Amino acid sequence: MNIEKITVRITESGKTMDVVVLSKHARRIQVVLGEGVHSVKCELAPTPNRMAFSGKALGREIVYERSPEQVQADLDRLDPALKRSRPR
Repeated sequence: MNIEKITVRITESGKTMDVVVLSKHARRIQVVLGEGVHSVKCELAPTPNRMAFSGKALGREIVYERSPEQVQADLDRLDPALKRSRPR
């Protein structure tokens, strides 16, 4: 199994950290901060200006600095069959 990690920025301190991705979609990204019994799940949603994803974990805001369009392009590049799996 391939574990995907992304780098997020903690807005309060400006530091960055790597988090594990549970699920990734252009409209929502679920991540896990930490490991073991001290891990915390967090859901990142697009910001109103659609330039990044943000969410709160333990009262702290974290930001993934990629737009939903960039995330969708990443998903399409990794698995092009997923894009055309459902007819519309």
